[in-house]
Amino acid sequence: MKHLKFLTVLLLITTLSIYSYPGKVLKSFKIPYNYPTGLVYDGKYLWFADHKVDKLICIDPSDGKIIREINSPGFWPMGLAYDGKYLWNVDEKQKKIYKLDPKDGTILNTIDAPSDNPCGLAWDGYTLWTTDYREKKIMKIDLSDGTAVQSFPAPANYPQDLVYDGKYLWCSDRMADEIYMIEPKSGDVIIIIKSPGPYPRGLAFDGKYLWNVDYQNDEIYQLVREDDELFKLENERQAIITFTHQVKIYGQGELKDLNVYIATPENLPQQQILNIEFSPGNYSLIKDRFKQQFAFFNYKNIKNETTLNTIMKVKAKISEITYFIFPDKCGKLTDIPKEIIKTYTTNESKYLIDDEYIKDLVKKVVGTEQNPYWIARKIFDYVRNTLEYKLEGGWNAAPFVLKRGTGSCSEYTFSFIALCRAAGLPARYVGSIVVRGDDASLDDVFHRWPEIYLPNYGWIPIDPQAGDKPLPRDQAINIGHLPNRFLITTQSGGNSEYLGWYYNSFENYVIDPQIQINIETYGDWEPIK
Repeated sequence: MKHLKFLTVLLLITTLSIYSYPGKVLKSFKIPYNYPTGLVYDGKYLWFADHKVDKLICIDPSDGKIIREINSPGFWPMGLAYDGKYLWNVDEKQKKIYKLDPKDGTILNTIDAPSDNPCGLAWDGYTLWTTDYREKKIMKIDLSDGTAVQSFPAPANYPQDLVYDGKYLWCSDRMADEIYMIEPKSGDVIIIIKSPGPYPRGLAFDGKYLWNVDYQNDEIYQLVREDDELFKLENERQAIITFTHQVKIYGQGELKDLNVYIATPENLPQQQILNIEFSPGNYSLIKDRFKQQFAFFNYKNIKNETTLNTIMKVKAKISEITYFIFPDKCGKLTDIPKEIIKTYTTNESKYLIDDEYIKDLVKKVVGTEQNPYWIARKIFDYVRNTLEYKLEGGWNAAPFVLKRGTGSCSEYTFSFIALCRAAGLPARYVGSIVVRGDDASLDDVFHRWPEIYLPNYGWIPIDPQAGDKPLPRDQAINIGHLPNRFLITTQSGGNSEYLGWYYNSFENYVIDPQIQINIETYGDWEPIK
């Protein structure tokens, strides 16, 4: 038995050591100075700048030992870049960018920075990029005079350093304590990773790994850029969620027949169902055409002044999930399984993908784009930029909603799905019961959002309504990411034979002429201590 326990522990340690994801720290070491700013890799060594001692320090990335030091060209050195032969350093106070001989620090060229508060610096193989932390911008530079030839908003409110990995820019942010992977043509944030320390500054890339120097910890971290793990789980929440479907009967006569359908949650990557109980106990389990399972209850000949409570009690572990989606790894639309295409690109009454407005609009929005990720991203941006969140009452079809310019979370969802399906990208929706603030909370509003099917990744959450925010970071966090606030009950493609266009639950009934009923549904969250 002791040997068995040892092997189990050894297997667990081995499994944890193998588990890897973008942003995971592989190693770290202290640096000998206390005010590090920029960071760069020169093909063999790392260099970091220190604005207190006004030096650029070359270190061995294997152990952090100093190889040599040179004086910085100015007196407030910030970002560093390497063009394959020479170092570049931007000085914040002097607003200059210097080209340096890494052997002795000789200044070979000087250009003006394109803004008043230059901070980061990166070389993309042809030219330099810089950040401005006050203007909250990322800029591509004309090397002839230092002017900006391209500019887009920084991911968050306090951008620091930059690095280019051959395909994407990466940017650190000191206030959000995050590092972002950015598409350099559009400025779209694609991946968000948490910084290893509390004040991320310099960034470097050695051809395989990212490196980050932290201003507060005075440490350099080696980070995974990409691995085979599709997602990361964290911040597990254990809770008991009680969903109540309540029917109160008033008037003269009887409720002749009542059918109640409650969508039952299933295990998902971020959601583990530990136990489900239903009350009353006389129910059956059925599935609709989307393979969504329901607990089905039937009530007959119920007298007036009666209250019927149909209850689902779920014990679950729910984690925050972050998918790491690299658009170039997504594959093609033709790689998607045919059954997924058949089920989740068909027309439905809320989508109306055969409507001329939808057909013309999807051509305008998507254009000639073939990559599934970028098809979804273009539609995501269009829907969040076109619609304003507003409860108008009812759930209108996508063409009407997009023309009107306002919508609920469901109408954002229908509009997004319609455009995706019209573009040939499978899309569906999920419905949930939500934690509203405190761990112990009541939800009677619920939430619905879309999912897209990406080849090599599977079903990915994408919420244009939640992503309808000004900061690129706050937009991107709603693609491939869910906090631990949602118990997903429903996964559907459209009009279910049991649920209709609803989620969580639905009902139909036959009543006497003078009977009235009042229906309420709500979910109670109770933390498991």
